[in-house]
Amino acid sequence: MQIYLLRHAIAEASRTGLRDSDRALTPEGAEKLTRVLRCARAAGVQPSLILSSPYRRALQTAESAAEILRYSGKIVQTPTLTPDASAQDTWDEIRGRREESSVLLASHEPLMSALAAFLLDSPSMQIDMKKAAIVRIDCERLGAKPSGALKWMLTPALAGA
Repeated sequence: MQIYLLRHAIAEASRTGLRDSDRALTPEGAEKLTRVLRCARAAGVQPSLILSSPYRRALQTAESAAEILRYSGKIVQTPTLTPDASAQDTWDEIRGRREESSVLLASHEPLMSALAAFLLDSPSMQIDMKKAAIVRIDCERLGAKPSGALKWMLTPALAGA
């Protein structure tokens, strides 16, 4: 299975009266995300399923991915992709969808970098997951413990954003 980890793009700052889960992407964030996703499309990214955190900024990121990557399915929201979720719970969610060939996850830090390290069976690995960055990790076995292979990482800077 190809697993794409997509961190949400730049979101509006926290402020009084605005719940963290309601923060939206900024125009700058949306522009950087678009550049990254266009490069991902050129690299052949075609998810068979998109999973998203229910937080607004992650859902907007997933919606952009669906549009740019020409995904026609439904975006599935799951609490296993909120910022405080565990990598193990997210892995269990992925494993429950083993019929999929390619899954894109739209989520947050610190989960995205922790999940990448978990999928690579290197929990102490430090990964600098920039906003709007996407990582591809391939997992051939979907057992209780993942053993993935890092294929590539694309940041906004590499995408010219």
